[in-house]
Amino acid sequence: MSGRTPARAHEIPTRPRLLRAARPARGNGIALSGVYLAARVAPDSRPGACRITSDGDFMAARFSSGYRGNPALPDVVKYLLIANGVIYLLQQFADRTVAVYFGLVPAAFWSGYVWQLVTYMFLHGGFLHIFFNMFVLWMFGRTLEVVWGPKKFLKYYFICGIGAGLLNVVITPSSANPIVGASGAIYGLLLAFAVLFPNQPIYLYFLFPIRAKYFVIGLVVIEFISGLNPASPVAHFAHLGGMLFGFVYLKWPKWKLGLRKFRGDQQRKSHLKVVYRREDEVRKLQEEVDELLDKINRSGLDSLSSSDRKRLEDASRKLRDWERGRGG
Repeated sequence: MSGRTPARAHEIPTRPRLLRAARPARGNGIALSGVYLAARVAPDSRPGACRITSDGDFMAARFSSGYRGNPALPDVVKYLLIANGVIYLLQQFADRTVAVYFGLVPAAFWSGYVWQLVTYMFLHGGFLHIFFNMFVLWMFGRTLEVVWGPKKFLKYYFICGIGAGLLNVVITPSSANPIVGASGAIYGLLLAFAVLFPNQPIYLYFLFPIRAKYFVIGLVVIEFISGLNPASPVAHFAHLGGMLFGFVYLKWPKWKLGLRKFRGDQQRKSHLKVVYRREDEVRKLQEEVDELLDKINRSGLDSLSSSDRKRLEDASRKLRDWERGRGG
């Protein structure tokens, strides 16, 4: 729904046209509405290990993260559910312009409203929007929090949510339409679950089992194609942004290690090139000295010209310096 804001007191000075209280872009609930996770993570008997069970029981256990809370409703997931629910209730009594100030408006963000990268995650565009987001947060987030621990889980959640907003404001920098919802962070959680448990079955509409990795790949394709439609009211690229930032965060330690190994290999290769080049120079000097010494053996020292004597002295000195350097 769109309309003009009745009171000038709500206007944003740098962008008056942002007062168009347009219907906020929200997450796509259709893709997630039939998701049901039947198999969950349960503890393995080995220290620091996990295994997958299909009996539907979510067993409390000690994971490598040292989690000791309630695995059915971990603390961070619980507080995120409460915060989103309370704010959604407050939205029902607030003016629609709350989305202009606390939703993510790309044009306003570039005008200095940077807090919107965080606040937009706690606003939602309707009951189904928040219901499906919170359902997926509870279903997948609790597994990730138990495996990772609360600090890493909360960090990852905000990285995905903020990353989703960043990608969206970069792609549509002049848009005046507010974006609301935790969908970017939620899609990041789905990606993390697929990375950690790629073969875990996810049931669509409670009937069709799909492995988590294929489910997420399908989501990426659907979101990308849907994002090419400029008339879509859903912020598809925000969803993709959450997945992108989540993927980079999860893979960065491995990439960083690979980069260090690559740099180390390059340094070793560079060092070997220097060594081989010096050894080649030494070999040539030794051949030059041997040639002059053979001449002396054949014809005597007087057979050397002044230039030959200088060459012999220079070559001998360089060889002595090289040997002295190796010994040091």
